Amino acid sequence: MLTASLRPALIAEMLGSALLLAGVVGSGIMAERLCGGNVGLALLANAIATGGVLFALIVMFGPVSGAHFNPAVTLALVLRGHSPRSAILPYVAVQVVGAILGVWLAHLMFDLPILQASTKVRSGIGQWTAEVTATFGLVLLILIGVRRRLEALPAAVAVYIVGAYWFTASTSFANPAVTVARALTDTFAGIAPTDAPAFIAAQIVGAMLAFAIAPLLDRS
Repeated sequence: MLTASLRPALIAEMLGSALLLAGVVGSGIMAERLCGGNVGLALLANAIATGGVLFALIVMFGPVSGAHFNPAVTLALVLRGHSPRSAILPYVAVQVVGAILGVWLAHLMFDLPILQASTKVRSGIGQWTAEVTATFGLVLLILIGVRRRLEALPAAVAVYIVGAYWFTASTSFANPAVTVARALTDTFAGIAPTDAPAFIAAQIVGAMLAFAIAPLLDRS
């Protein structure tokens, strides 16, 4: 049974994950429709929209749940002692469910079949290395920001994600819940279900590397 204190946090994580994925997938669909086949312009629009939505969601839900929206972030924060161990499984569960609901919401908004599976291939050493790198940077930023209580952390995370769309070969999924959900959309933001497990493994590696490095940067 959920405790009274955990219930609002889980609702926030589910809503935040849903709105994040609606933003990621919905802006990808809109960008692809409006950019006339210009993939670079579509990616730019997708990145900016995602960063904007993410910033707003962190500001809105941060005081309630910490605004993780990401199992890799939750895992690292739990291991560093910033979140209770009892929260990890409930957080991850609602993040995944919320992310899937967000994808379905995007499909509904754009009059697409709700149930889909992606056919977009995202595989290979370069893509996997990109996911390790993107997740490492994101989780390290969050661990340092939480430790130092940086007021600019929401903006920093949003800006990092916008940049990581462009400096990584994978366009920076950096989130296992996002990866699972994006396997369920055959649109601009999708990833083939067969490619998702390797992305998730790479993301966990990146998160654990950040967890290992973060203590070395602590100022006592």
